[in-house]
Amino acid sequence: MITVHHLETSRSQRILWLLEELGQPYRIVRYARDPKTRLAPPALKTVHPLGKSPVITDGELTIAESGAIIEHLAERFGGGLQGELAGLLPQPGSPEHRQCRFWMHYAEGSLMNWLVMKLVFMTIPKQPMPFFVRPIAAGLCAQVLKKLVDPNVVAALAFMEEHLGRHDWFAGERISIADFQMSFAVEAALSRGAAAHRYPKLSAYRERMAARPAYRRALEKGGPVVMAA
Repeated sequence: MITVHHLETSRSQRILWLLEELGQPYRIVRYARDPKTRLAPPALKTVHPLGKSPVITDGELTIAESGAIIEHLAERFGGGLQGELAGLLPQPGSPEHRQCRFWMHYAEGSLMNWLVMKLVFMTIPKQPMPFFVRPIAAGLCAQVLKKLVDPNVVAALAFMEEHLGRHDWFAGERISIADFQMSFAVEAALSRGAAAHRYPKLSAYRERMAARPAYRRALEKGGPVVMAA
């Protein structure tokens, strides 16, 4: 049986969603974040040297990194899928396959970098520090957000909005592994970016995703996708 080492409010939520869609039995081992630092606990390093989540064990295999886990699960359990999940692994060489590959890489290679930076620079001024340092830290963070981070987040949101104005799912008209990889980034973008009403196509995509029974089951088992601001 698959074991998902699940850190609360983390990328591992998308692994639970995929397993629910695939109808595969799995076991969850839960890890709570440090209440002060919000970092993963040291216990995760006993599973994988990086001490990050998601990470799964599948028999004697230990697999880290969301993309690698998603591809492993889809290749192992996704053969012969029918109906809505028939396009989970698009045919190599097809337009859907090219789109799927792009979004699988874009999620962590480009988009999440800016979203994490936004979270970090929004959080720094709230950390304990001498009172006379706080205005300086707040000013520097505000400038970094205004001149560097926010323009890139806005560009990313506009890019996704335009794409989802032409497609129901990231690879095309059927759900694919790209949607599982992008799911955490979409949730984070709409919670840390500009108001969701400014991006109706992206918001409608999130609603389609959240309406899926498997997605709701994953939330019931794993908890919220992103931490409260």
